[in-house]
Amino acid sequence: MTAPYDADFAARFHEVLRWRRDVRRFTSAAVPEADMAAILASAALAPSVGNAQPWRLVRLRSPAVRAGLTAHVEAQNRQAATRYAGEPRFTRYHALKLHGLREAPEIVAVFCDELPEAGHGLGRATMPETLRYSVVLAIHTMWLAARLRGIGMGWVSILDPVTVTHMLDVPAQWSLIAVLCIGYPADPSDTPELERRGWQSREPLADRLFER
Repeated sequence: MTAPYDADFAARFHEVLRWRRDVRRFTSAAVPEADMAAILASAALAPSVGNAQPWRLVRLRSPAVRAGLTAHVEAQNRQAATRYAGEPRFTRYHALKLHGLREAPEIVAVFCDELPEAGHGLGRATMPETLRYSVVLAIHTMWLAARLRGIGMGWVSILDPVTVTHMLDVPAQWSLIAVLCIGYPADPSDTPELERRGWQSREPLADRLFER
């Protein structure tokens, strides 16, 4: 089967992949509603086990909820910093900006419905975690949809999932997968911020590719 895309499209798609960065620094510019709608809708184009479509998206609108979430993440960040006490990385850790919850114009929490009716259990009897993998694929699809519009996304992971789940008052069978900051990057780069800040560089694929 011949691919329906030419070499120019393939090259430009590779650029989208290179520039898909985890963004922590955002401008104050609002994301147009049409673009947000398109980014959120792109989640439905992701593959999912048994076509279960287990992603559940919660768009944070309340300033009070955002403030509570920000306070929680910053408390978790201070706690996480203690693991590097006495190490050379301690100073580097404190220099890192690990979330954009205050600046990003849009915050979306992404959950996995662990008991979706859709899909009828197909493909996950022996690997139930494939539901969560499906949600991660939806997040990545949203990330690419955002990037091609010049919009950045940052995944906030320094948090307690149980606390955030209660904070957002969602059904009990939903598991938190990600809190996403969405907006225009203040300093766009095709190099990961953690690499630019001297935390961790990208390592060769050859070290992670095996054959049997």
